[in-house]
Amino acid sequence: MTPQLQQAIKLLQLSRLELQQTLSQHLMENPLLEEVGADQEEVESVAEAKEVAAADGEASGETETTEFTEPLSSEEWDNYYESDWRAGGASQSSPINDEDFPSFEQTLTRPASLEEHLLWQLRLSSVSEEEQAIGTVLIGNIDEDGYIRTSLEEIAEDTHASLHQVENALDLIQTFDPPGVAARDLQECLNIQLRHLHYGLVGRAHSANGTGPDSLLKTIIANHLTDLQKKRYPLIAKEVGVSLEEVYDAVHIIEGLEPKPGRPYFSDTNQIIIPDVFVFKDEGEWVVLLNEDGVPRVQISPYYKQMMSGGGDTPESTKVYLDDKIRGAQWIIRSLDQRNKTILKVVRSLIHFQEPFLDKGIQHLKPLVLKQVAEDVGMHESTISRVTTNKYMYCPQGMLELKFFFNAGIQRSDPGAEDLSSLTVRELIREMVALESAKKPLKDQEIVARLKHRGIIIARRTVAKYRAELNIAPASQRKRMPS
Repeated sequence: MTPQLQQAIKLLQLSRLELQQTLSQHLMENPLLEEVGADQEEVESVAEAKEVAAADGEASGETETTEFTEPLSSEEWDNYYESDWRAGGASQSSPINDEDFPSFEQTLTRPASLEEHLLWQLRLSSVSEEEQAIGTVLIGNIDEDGYIRTSLEEIAEDTHASLHQVENALDLIQTFDPPGVAARDLQECLNIQLRHLHYGLVGRAHSANGTGPDSLLKTIIANHLTDLQKKRYPLIAKEVGVSLEEVYDAVHIIEGLEPKPGRPYFSDTNQIIIPDVFVFKDEGEWVVLLNEDGVPRVQISPYYKQMMSGGGDTPESTKVYLDDKIRGAQWIIRSLDQRNKTILKVVRSLIHFQEPFLDKGIQHLKPLVLKQVAEDVGMHESTISRVTTNKYMYCPQGMLELKFFFNAGIQRSDPGAEDLSSLTVRELIREMVALESAKKPLKDQEIVARLKHRGIIIARRTVAKYRAELNIAPASQRKRMPS
């Protein structure tokens, strides 16, 4: 495999962002390769517009002359902006000072982070400067879930304070909003929230440890969180010595607490996905458009082209260097062109196989493997795999990775019936669970039986696998209490 072919294959499998970075690197390293500037694109657009206007003028028997004035000078721009729109119609005699207006950063808005929210409350607290400093360090060690994971001994050492002072500062922060913040574990987090909410046991008072009416809540939090997660309510009632109704009352309260108090303040910035291709229907025909926005358009520098064709005084070593660079530039341009053509070819093949899905949705997605597309477009399976990796299509069904269209088939019991897509079966499982009884959730074997009734043959372990991929808990954990 030649280095040029390796480079072409590498470009083929790059994501959009990686392609942008790779082209930027080649533009820096190869002086003969340059980006087609916006000015040049604008000149081409103006030239095309002139041609269209001239053609229209000739067709109508009229001619129109368009004058292009020179760009404004610096002084003319100053005069143009002399009457600032922000002045609200103030006369030119009133000087405008930029300091009178908010900065650009001040005009931007964003939600406050958990740290900023806690520091704001700390500054409002009536504490000494030393306590403020300790509290600031504590807040700085709170993670995105709202927990403090660093030991108090380490914080005491870092702040040169006593452990007692650090504990007092922690007690103060634990009274802040959101309730449960600055806890060291889940149990402490839930107990802090109970103190904030002042909840007592609904129903008759029970004193498992003789500590008051809310002792059942504390007992469940301290000793039965695992049983609570697995919905073992009768076991909790038996071990604590209360009725099942009292356990239900307590669990209703605990379920209303927030196990991750920092969650509302954590902004998980999702990565913006820009599609590589757009697919839409126009007059009954599917149209595939390559998205070239943001990807540099490259060309061979006209200056160096002229230098190489001129010959003359150019040293031989320079000619050899330029010859090597121009071959590299030509190969990059060809590889980009080949990449674009290959992507379009594969996407058109996907449309050919999955047109019912594009028209009607997930229930009509067909089983598809790389080999089918490879045979359809006359390429190797490895090439199809590279083309569909980290590439996205925007179509009537939303933003989808090209890999989405490849999935295994599930056998049908009806003779001659087409296999179902595994993604379609996953959707059926999700719908069954959404409609199940709260008191008696469907077990995996029951889902198998229902699918078999619909003519779908599937093993129980496969149902369990698909259920896990859908983030659906086992039936024992989906059972819900009577409301």
